[in-house]
Amino acid sequence: MSRRAANRAKSWLGLCAVATTLAGCNFAPPYEAPDPATPKAFKASAPPGAATPETDSWWRSFRSAELDRLQAHIEQDNPDYAVALARYDRARAYVDLAGAGLFPALSGQPQVSYNKQSQHRPLRSANQPTYYGANQLFSQLNWEVDLWGRVHDLVTAAQANAQANDDLLAATRLALHATLARAYIALRGADAQAALLARTIKLYQSALNLTQERFKQNIAPPIDVERAKVQLANAQAAAAEVARGRAVLENALAALCGQEASLFKIPPSSALPATPRPPRAAPASLLVRRPDVAAKERLLFAANQRIGAAKADFLPRFMILMSGGTQSTNLDLLNLHNSLWSYGPGLSAPIFDGGQRQAALDSARADFQAAAGDYKASVLAAYREVEDALASIKWLTIENASLAVAAESAGKALDMSMSLYQDGAASSLDLVTAQSAALDAEKAKIVAQTRLLEQYVELMLALGGGWSGQAPPPPQPSAPPVALLGPKGQDPVAPAVAAEARN
Repeated sequence: MSRRAANRAKSWLGLCAVATTLAGCNFAPPYEAPDPATPKAFKASAPPGAATPETDSWWRSFRSAELDRLQAHIEQDNPDYAVALARYDRARAYVDLAGAGLFPALSGQPQVSYNKQSQHRPLRSANQPTYYGANQLFSQLNWEVDLWGRVHDLVTAAQANAQANDDLLAATRLALHATLARAYIALRGADAQAALLARTIKLYQSALNLTQERFKQNIAPPIDVERAKVQLANAQAAAAEVARGRAVLENALAALCGQEASLFKIPPSSALPATPRPPRAAPASLLVRRPDVAAKERLLFAANQRIGAAKADFLPRFMILMSGGTQSTNLDLLNLHNSLWSYGPGLSAPIFDGGQRQAALDSARADFQAAAGDYKASVLAAYREVEDALASIKWLTIENASLAVAAESAGKALDMSMSLYQDGAASSLDLVTAQSAALDAEKAKIVAQTRLLEQYVELMLALGGGWSGQAPPPPQPSAPPVALLGPKGQDPVAPAVAAEARN
């Protein structure tokens, strides 16, 4: 290499070093993980009793081996969970795709061809051959020096999206486990109602037999027999309706477990699952335990980084271009005398695009506003769902106690009415009224017990189950906080977005 070429190469390498040193500027707005104001305590009190430790397998607190067996199918066979897992894998692939922009792109272009040119090609000289070979071994390297942090912001946004998909995967898993637990509890509630109706049908059949016997002995009028038949038929119809509902619930459980409904069977059991003891989560820890809230925060951070990438698009892009190889009309491509090469910087500067880049920046800012609203909405929903579940558990517990007293008293009244009817001291109408009251009271008690257990599932879902997400990356040292729920009920989302819009 001549001295002149060496000096050129040295100057060019120096320029590359300066460009690389300057790389790392960042136009993304300052960002800090949102720190919403949290209440000191939940409005509704936690359920009484000792709290269980936080665990990812929260459904085990219902102490049902059948429920535990069914829950194992969620990660293994549930198609919705498989879809969420595939979306997470796709998000991780997008991180690698965006990260590829930080590295040089090297491509090879080997070519072997034999060509003929026209006798009347314009400007063809007489000594040019008609037939010639054009063979080459050629490679090219392109590398965008990320002076303004555009590529870095896109990579960071892709990483945040992948973290959000990780959180959404956990949220999907939690929701599927909760859906299965609710369906299983409802199915066991249907089994309890079916057992109650089976006992009731036997009692009504005995009452009908007694009434028919009394009618044969001219002790009871015909209307007593018809009333007994109505009671029996209504109970049988109610049993059929409960059986229908149970079949639907069993099919729903089959779908959640990824099984064929025709081959899926759960043996009946009238015993409801045990009342759980949920963990006592402080309001301050709720947002850390909720994967859906964590996902919204990561999406907000990704939207923030995309604003920086959109700003960087207004500035020139600096490229490092290198190419080289060998070229010959023959196949002696390994001869160094046939080598060729080229290197140098490249620059691409926007001049006029009809407002395309400004529209992209406006879109990125609007995405940030939408993400800020989504995050705030998820925070408010998280606290509301916990409060709803705690309030429902409190009042359903009181309702269950009252219904238990009502069911016990209705049962005693039925026994008395039956004895009085047998002795001829009460009419069949009194007996029918007592029968209906006893059945309604027992059914209401089972329904309330089932609803109470379902609310415990809602509470575990609202608390985030046993999920515990990772803390977001530390903020930039110079970043002022962007609190989405400020102190004393203030909402600084709009001022933060407005300040960004002015930039």
